[in-house]
Amino acid sequence: MSSGDVFNVGDVVRMKKAHPCGSNTWEITRTGMDFGLKCQGCGHFVMLPRTKFLKAVKEVISRQAQ
Repeated sequence: MSSGDVFNVGDVVRMKKAHPCGSNTWEITRTGMDFGLKCQGCGHFVMLPRTKFLKAVKEVISRQAQ
């Protein structure tokens, strides 16, 4: 993913590494300097700095309807 990609609250993304629960899909709950992510497998919530998020995201699975 390039840094020019736009991410919105509600988008579901696939990360490069899986969460310990086994899921690698996350819903974006917050954007800005930090990204809030909710695991689609177990519901765990994490905050990641933008730079770390951009390195870790693999693809956008579904976009939130505008």
